[in-house]
Amino acid sequence: MSDFKTWEEMSDLEQAACTFWDMYKDAHGFRPRHVDTNSWTMADFAKEFESLQEIIERENTLRLEREDSASHEFEMRMLDLLRSGAKDRAMAMRWIHEAEETRGDDEYLCYTLGLPYGYFKEVA
Repeated sequence: MSDFKTWEEMSDLEQAACTFWDMYKDAHGFRPRHVDTNSWTMADFAKEFESLQEIIERENTLRLEREDSASHEFEMRMLDLLRSGAKDRAMAMRWIHEAEETRGDDEYLCYTLGLPYGYFKEVA
């Protein structure tokens, strides 16, 4: 049989530990394997959740600002290519993919240029 509990079978502290695990990753980009929460109380978790939520919100704001800047830079690049000889946006995209070595993968191009995922689906 499995040693895993369902969410409903977990105690409040076990649920809080799972939530902490996920929120920590959202805030810092990696799991908190170095943090032992076995002796934490619900008050300890609540305090940590508040701190992590502030970090998550701040990082999300920064991410959105970076994506907005990357989107503007990309569109300026696109305009430059259209002015420089690309006959249409599709040709300019091929040139950008070639320059960035993304092999026509739009999502990889988003990652490479810091654009929001799905950017080319939204713009197209």
